[in-house]
Amino acid sequence: MATGYCPDCDGQLGLSNPRLGQKLLCPYCDTQLEVIALNPLELDWAVDWPDEDEWLEEQEAAEQE
Repeated sequence: MATGYCPDCDGQLGLSNPRLGQKLLCPYCDTQLEVIALNPLELDWAVDWPDEDEWLEEQEAAEQE
């Protein structure tokens, strides 16, 4: 079993079959995490980047306000 740590609360998480890009919730603080490295297991905050077109539309709308 691979062991990693939550970057938010430092809780220790064990994953039996981790995969790159796998998303999970920290059982200690409910932070959304993503597996970013396998050896050693490394977890980071899961970030869903907005679609580029969506981002541009939001920027244009903010400039017009």
